[in-house]
Amino acid sequence: MKEKHMVTGAFGYSGSYIAKELLSKGYEVLTLTNSSKENDRIKKFPLSFNNKDMLIESLKGVDVLYNTYWVRFNHKNFTYADAVKNTKILFDAAKKANVKKIVHVSITNPSEDSELEYFKGKAELEKELKQSGMEYSIVRPAVFFGGSDILINNIAWSLRYLPVSGYFGKGEYKIRPVHIKDFAMIVVNEGNGHSSRTVNAVGPESYTYKELLKMISKTIGTKKMFMSIPPIIGYITGYFIGLYKRDVFITWDEIKGLMQGLLYTNSEATGSTKLSVWVDNKKENLGRHYESELAKRN
Repeated sequence: MKEKHMVTGAFGYSGSYIAKELLSKGYEVLTLTNSSKENDRIKKFPLSFNNKDMLIESLKGVDVLYNTYWVRFNHKNFTYADAVKNTKILFDAAKKANVKKIVHVSITNPSEDSELEYFKGKAELEKELKQSGMEYSIVRPAVFFGGSDILINNIAWSLRYLPVSGYFGKGEYKIRPVHIKDFAMIVVNEGNGHSSRTVNAVGPESYTYKELLKMISKTIGTKKMFMSIPPIIGYITGYFIGLYKRDVFITWDEIKGLMQGLLYTNSEATGSTKLSVWVDNKKENLGRHYESELAKRN
C-alpha cells in the first residue's frame, strides 16, 4: 500500500512543488485546500479550521503532513494571529488523527523576542510543534526563486520599468535565496526521515541586497542608477506601487526583516541551484510581468 502524504495548499506556490516531488516518488498525495483547482492525481479535502472534527477525519491514515500554511502580511481577510491560531488547530488535529510526522515550513531566524509578527509567529509555532510530542521536521527557508516567485520577479520588474532603483539604507544586509525545486526536495527528504530536527533550506549563493540588485540589473540588461534611500521612503514608494497594482508590493515588516539580516544564515547550503545561473537562464522574460500576491489568492 502506498504511503499517504498530505500537503496543505498543494495548488499554491510552494505546496505545488512539494506535491510534484511527492508524486514523482510514487506516494499517494492528498491536500488540505480551499482552492477551486483540481488535479486527478491529488485528492482534495477542505482546509476548514472551524470544523476540527472534519480536519481530524481528513487526516486519518496520513503518514506525513507537510504544512505550508501561512500568510505573508496582515490583511482584512487574514492575519498573522489567525495563521498562528489556525496552525495550532492543524497540529492538534494531526496528533488526534495519529499522523506519523509533520514537516513544517518555517523561516530563517525565527524568534519569540522578535518585534516582527512574521518571525515571532513562526517561532511560536516551532515551539508548539516541538512540544506536541509528535515526530517532526522544521524546514527554514529564506527567500524562494523559480517558478512564479514574487520577490525576485518583482525586483526584476522594478528594474525594467521604474526610472530609478534604490536599496534601503546602505544595502549591505544579506539574503540567501533557495530555488523552489531544491526547497521541495529538501522538504520531501525530511518527510522520509525518522528523527525530529530543524534544517535550513538555503542555496549556494548569498548576496548583499545591493549586490543582488546589481546582479539582476546587469544580467537582464537594464542600465539603472542605484541610490541609497531612507527605508520609510522605500516603503511609501512600495505602498503606491501596491495601490497601482492592487496588491501589496512590500511591507514595513519585510523591510525591517531584510535590514536586520533575518533572510540570511551562514549555514551549509542545502540547495544546489545558483541564483545567478537561474537569472541568466531566465533573463529574457524575468520581470516582464508583475506577479501579484493578492491575485494568486483569488
